Amino acid sequence: MYKELNRTNYPGPVYPERILQFGEGNFLRAFIDWIIDHLNEQIDFNHGVTIVRPIDSQHPTLNEQEGLYTTIIRGINEQGQAVAKPRIIYSVNREISVYQDFQQYLKCAENPALTFIFSNTTEAGIAFSDKDKLTDAPPATFPAKLTLFLYHRFQFFQGAKDRGLIIVPCELIDYNGEQLKTYVMRYAELWHLEPAFCEWLTQANTFCSTLVDRIVTGYPKTEVTALTAELGYQDQFLDTAEYFYLFVIQGPAWLKQTLKLDQVNLNIRVVDDIKPYKERKVGILNGAHTALVPVAYLAGIRTVGEAMADPVIAGFVQNLLNQEVIPTLALDKPALTAFADDVLKRFKNPFIRHELMAISLNSLTKFKTRLLPQLLTYSQKFKHPPRYISFALAALIAFYRGEYQGEVIALHDEKLLLDKFKTWQPLYVSDVHQLVVNVLGMQSHWECDLNQVSGLTELVTAHLQRILTQEIKSVIPQQE
Repeated sequence: MYKELNRTNYPGPVYPERILQFGEGNFLRAFIDWIIDHLNEQIDFNHGVTIVRPIDSQHPTLNEQEGLYTTIIRGINEQGQAVAKPRIIYSVNREISVYQDFQQYLKCAENPALTFIFSNTTEAGIAFSDKDKLTDAPPATFPAKLTLFLYHRFQFFQGAKDRGLIIVPCELIDYNGEQLKTYVMRYAELWHLEPAFCEWLTQANTFCSTLVDRIVTGYPKTEVTALTAELGYQDQFLDTAEYFYLFVIQGPAWLKQTLKLDQVNLNIRVVDDIKPYKERKVGILNGAHTALVPVAYLAGIRTVGEAMADPVIAGFVQNLLNQEVIPTLALDKPALTAFADDVLKRFKNPFIRHELMAISLNSLTKFKTRLLPQLLTYSQKFKHPPRYISFALAALIAFYRGEYQGEVIALHDEKLLLDKFKTWQPLYVSDVHQLVVNVLGMQSHWECDLNQVSGLTELVTAHLQRILTQEIKSVIPQQE
């Protein structure tokens, strides 16, 4: 029988509660709480976390293990080695439910040592509803819950300017801090809260937008027996994640000193604007995924890891990033190249089995947001269309035929788009050029006519004709 994970069996440091965290899910525990644990260990950051469960749930809480749980960080390290690093996280003190312990939740606002609020309530969590009321205990939306909390703090400390908080949402929406602040201000208006509170909100509190990046694979159901034997104790909140992580915070320069980033080697950046980092992530990480899916799938490969083990496919992705994506992005080339190298390592992670079909959902829309900006910028900058991105687009058109070499492809996208490709099915055989003209001419989708990009229609047509008549790996563009 294995030991239970608790502070009696595994004693460790207890930190004063200075962080309130909305969300108990796998991501925050393997990202924010993991980062705070490292800061506490490396520089005596001395911040403990109180987790608020923002939804009405009866699932077990971290209190059953006195706030303790294990992260196992797995992937390819800086030396190119596959590693798996277990770590007991001591940064979390307790978990409370806003639905079951509403008064205890408000009591947290009275803590003079409270400094930070972090959140991840999913993309749908940052929302506004005029049905939320000041008298709700609690209101439904996260921004309304936060407004109530901040209002209670404002009242308790009588509007003291030095009792404001640093609010750092991690939801995956653009400029999440600005959006959250907008909704909090709207609730203050909806509830007719006094002008002094609105002034305190804007002057005493700091809302930061963020970019977060780490694949968190969560509780390892199929491996738990073996991992428990390796660890030597039971942990019902075991959390697995990839080796890579990145935390970019758009905030004031003094936040670097608050987090003592000059004293630690953690992949955290405090910047004036997260936009270039967002563009880097979308173009390099997401763009590589989107380019990889149709090319690798048509080559008979079914996972990202298998694709990166194939030198032809891996070479295609690397050439696409280095020759066509990186030259179109705003950050300096060394930073972009380093990030691209990290992305390729992440794709090779032997601990994550990432099915290509699982990331093929809405691929045409993903191409528009992830690779079309690079295609247009490259074409304008170099006066000809990019070969590798154009090949990825041709492979995507072949993919959307819904069949390749006798095998049916289960497509998942908007019905309107899928219906168009069904209508165009005869063109795959009779007139490939007209098919490409039709696809590139979908102005309602692309928001422009891509046939107007000089040379693009002809290049995509040539690629597609070869893909439909030959083995795809034999016609992938080679480095010139």
